[in-house]
Amino acid sequence: MVTYGQDKQKRIRYFLGFLGVGVLLIAVLVGEAGRRPKGEGNYDFVRYLGRMMTVFICPVSGFLEDSETTVSWQEFFYSIPFYQSPLYEYIRGSEDGHMSLSYEMLAIREGSDEGGAMAADSTGAALTEEALMTSSNIMAGGNDFSVNDAVPLQDILPGAAGGFTIENFVPASERSAYYSLADLRDYSFLVRNFYIVDPSTSVTAEQINAEIMLSQDMTIDTTVDGPQILIYHTHSQEAFADSVPGDASTTIVGAGEYLASILEEKYGYEVLHHVASYDTQQHNYAYSYAEPEIRKLLEEYPSIQVVIDLHRDEMAEGTRLVTQVNGQPTAQFMFFNGLSYLNELGHIDYLANPNLSENLAFSFQMQMAVNTYYPGLARRIYLKGYRYNMHLTGKYLLIELGAQNNTVQEIRNACHPLADVIDRVLSGR
Repeated sequence: MVTYGQDKQKRIRYFLGFLGVGVLLIAVLVGEAGRRPKGEGNYDFVRYLGRMMTVFICPVSGFLEDSETTVSWQEFFYSIPFYQSPLYEYIRGSEDGHMSLSYEMLAIREGSDEGGAMAADSTGAALTEEALMTSSNIMAGGNDFSVNDAVPLQDILPGAAGGFTIENFVPASERSAYYSLADLRDYSFLVRNFYIVDPSTSVTAEQINAEIMLSQDMTIDTTVDGPQILIYHTHSQEAFADSVPGDASTTIVGAGEYLASILEEKYGYEVLHHVASYDTQQHNYAYSYAEPEIRKLLEEYPSIQVVIDLHRDEMAEGTRLVTQVNGQPTAQFMFFNGLSYLNELGHIDYLANPNLSENLAFSFQMQMAVNTYYPGLARRIYLKGYRYNMHLTGKYLLIELGAQNNTVQEIRNACHPLADVIDRVLSGR
């Protein structure tokens, strides 16, 4: 028989047990919040505490909130064990103490994350220019860039018919824009004119130091036997406004083949165009599927010094990414970098990229060349939080060439100045 005193003692033990768990949970949350990035990237503690309480109390809802795109039932059920054990995931986090997600979940999020010219909030809605200007995603520097890269449909100028060919395209011979060293040393100027930093990640002045990036040698040895440039497509199924169903030559794969032919016939490079498909089964796993195959190609062809992952972007139907080059309607393109850093997680150690510095220098030198000789042709470099297989080599470009509502001819026209600036950087001219 349990007496009143024994029952009271039992209740006290339960209370102290729950209190201890609560104190431990709060200590974990406060400690994690204390490790958030310093400066403008700091999380608001109250909002962060509420978010983490949701993850700990109802982890599956946390997974659904984290998913930046619709997930399959297979992905959902696979992820439940990870999200039902958040303390376990915390314990196996990275060395600096940031909460981690499983490699599997990061792969899913990476695969669904790349692309999209405009940054989106957690609901997937496009952020306005004002929202981007006030977001806390740039450390130790200004955040006053504007989103003005996309050209409204009604502003497109009529172009001459026919388009460029390998024979008739004349590369720009004179500089059309200049940058002073003083401007390039200004972090705010650099971000405003060269980058869009997605709100999910952060970048520092040390990472995008113009002097350091411009000082890196991006030239390659063209005397080696075998291909020097590899072009492939993580997302091979991307098509354009007038692509012909079943005709790969009118998709992003055809654009890769055309770019390869220009680099070979006009500039003398040997190019390997890899046309395997990695997004036909599960789109969100395309980067995971592609990584071992691209690694094998780099081992098989040690002569390869440059890797280009060629994509096309996706825009609102009322906006087309097109400008004029020598009177021809030409699709705009964008260089894209992953930082292996998310504000919510910090540095993603098991998506580490030892080539990040060279990746950033390569895209910056490319952007400088485009801005100098073909102003307005390249949208600003987009920085996001994952890795996108850019760890495989230093001279790695992920390029978003036009969007789904560009025509095939506009895409082909863009391949000519793109090839020209690739050669300018790789040859050092």
